[in-house]
Amino acid sequence: MKRSRSMIKAIIFDMDGVLIDTEKHFVKAWQDAAHECGVMEFGLEHALMLRSMAAEFAEPAMKEIFGIDFPYKEIRTRRKELMEQRLKGRNIEAKPEAEEVLRALQIHGYRFAIATASDFVRAVRYLTQAGLIEYFDRKNIICATELEHGKPYPDIYLYACEKLGEKPEDCVAIEDSPNGIMSAYRAGTNVIMVPDLTQPDEELSKMLTGKIGSLGELLSYLNIEEQGEKR
Repeated sequence: MKRSRSMIKAIIFDMDGVLIDTEKHFVKAWQDAAHECGVMEFGLEHALMLRSMAAEFAEPAMKEIFGIDFPYKEIRTRRKELMEQRLKGRNIEAKPEAEEVLRALQIHGYRFAIATASDFVRAVRYLTQAGLIEYFDRKNIICATELEHGKPYPDIYLYACEKLGEKPEDCVAIEDSPNGIMSAYRAGTNVIMVPDLTQPDEELSKMLTGKIGSLGELLSYLNIEEQGEKR
């Protein structure tokens, strides 16, 4: 059973596209990598499909579209190399209002975790560069690489709830991608979407507890502006 906004105890954030502005780089790197590997038909819509999707699901999904010879592992390896090249020498930027939101939520007694498809080393590096690492206990930075199944399976959100010591229905997940939303919904958490590169379709909208236009709107959604003091 989903909780009212005033009964939410903890917040689980996706990282890329929600807290930090990296999703656009991933999408471009997927396309460039695929083209370099000879799959010229690979377009924006295919790169968007792969956001937050675990490799165990991404590979068969792409082979269903492009055929059994689709060189997923080769493209994924090249995508990682291109991402490093794209981000080398530039700072990872936090999404607008991310730090202000985290600070306000912390003041009002909410607990946080991150549920990300990134590996731990990269997650810590990106959060540090974006100036957000201080808001997260490192044991609550949950990465799909720690688990048997990544998004869209519910494992990562169930594990995040366990780490926080809260029931899924007492937590809210903040997501931007279909795979992340499905993962959180299947885990039984409340799900708020902050669209980054795409809007939800009708099927995805049914999974949402709410949708906000920017991360800054989360404070109003949780009625924090009206509270005025710690919970």
